[in-house]
Amino acid sequence: MPGKGTWTIERHFMLQEKSHPEAKGEFTQLLMDIALAGKIISREVNKAGLVEILGLTGEINIQGEQVQKLDDFANKTLISILDRSGRVCMLGTEENTEAIKILPPYTSGHYAVSMDPLDGSSNIDVNVSVGTIFSIHRKVSKGPRGEEADLLQTGRKQLAAGYIIYGSSTMMVYTTGNGVHGFTLDPSVGEFLLSHPDIRIPKRGNTYSVNEGNYLFWSEGTKRYIKYLKEMDNQSGRPYTSRYIGSLVSDFHRNLLHGGIFLYPSDQKDHKRPHGKLRLLYEAAPMAYIVDRAGGYASDGKKNILDLEPKELHQRTPLIVGSYEDVKEYEEFIAEYDKEKK
Repeated sequence: MPGKGTWTIERHFMLQEKSHPEAKGEFTQLLMDIALAGKIISREVNKAGLVEILGLTGEINIQGEQVQKLDDFANKTLISILDRSGRVCMLGTEENTEAIKILPPYTSGHYAVSMDPLDGSSNIDVNVSVGTIFSIHRKVSKGPRGEEADLLQTGRKQLAAGYIIYGSSTMMVYTTGNGVHGFTLDPSVGEFLLSHPDIRIPKRGNTYSVNEGNYLFWSEGTKRYIKYLKEMDNQSGRPYTSRYIGSLVSDFHRNLLHGGIFLYPSDQKDHKRPHGKLRLLYEAAPMAYIVDRAGGYASDGKKNILDLEPKELHQRTPLIVGSYEDVKEYEEFIAEYDKEKK
C-alpha cells in the first residue's frame, strides 16, 4: 500500500480496477462521482452559519421528519451528479418517497445507488459531525432501464458501500469488498488523500453508543445487556464507557476505528418503533457491509443485517453494529431472554 498522505482516492480506485481485467471504468467513475458530491456537500457544511443554509425547508419527508435545508441541498447535489452520469439505472434516497428512475435523454447505467444524503443533519446547527451514506448494487432487472428491484437487494449483494463524514475534517471511508480504506480531504489541494489504509475494527471494544433516553421502551433483553456493560467488562475488569453522539455516521466512525458497539434496538410492540428506526437500505445495510469487511458484525438482534431481504424502499430495522464479539454477545442476551419468555 502506498504511503499515507500522498495517494489520492482516484489512484486508489484505479489500482483496484486493475485487479478486474474485465472492468471498463464505469464503476470507478461512479465512485469518483460520489467523491465529487462529497466535496461539494463538505463545502456547504463548512459554511453553515455564514450563509442561509441552516434551518428547515418547511417540508416533511417520507419518514415524517422535517427537512433541513442542508438535507435538501445534499439530496439534490447527489441526484444531479448521479442521474446524468450514464452510470446509474436507479437511485433511492431517504428524502424521496419513490425510487428515481433514470429517464431519457439520460443514459441508464449498470448500477443502482441507495443513499442517506445527510445523516444527522438535525445536529448541524450545533456543529456536530454529519455524513453521507451510500450503497451500490449491480443492476439485476432485464429491461433497458432500471426497476425498483435493482434497489431491493440484500446487503450481502452490495458491490460497494461507504460514507463521507463532515467533521473537524472531511473523510471518505469505503469498501468494494476487499478491505476498508479511509481518505481525508485536503482542502488546500481539493483531493481526498489516503489517511487510513486497511481499517480493521478491534474484536472487542470498551465503549457503547445508545440513546438511553429510550430505555423505558426497550425489551428486557436489551435492558439487561446495557446493565451488564455498566457493571463489568470481562477483559479489563472495568465497566464500558458510554459514548453517544446522536449521529449514526459519527458514532459508527469512532467505533470502527477504536472498537465498541452502537445500538438502535427496536422498541417494545406497544411503542411507535417496534421495527426499529433506521432504514435498512440507506443506513443499516451499507454500515453492515463496511463493518463486515473490517472484521466486525451487524445484527438486528437475531440475524445478520446483510441477510435481511428488503421488501420496501423505506423499510426500517433495529441495528446493532460494531466489534464482532460485542455484537455477538448482545445477540446472546436477546436469545436468552426470548428463551425465558417461552
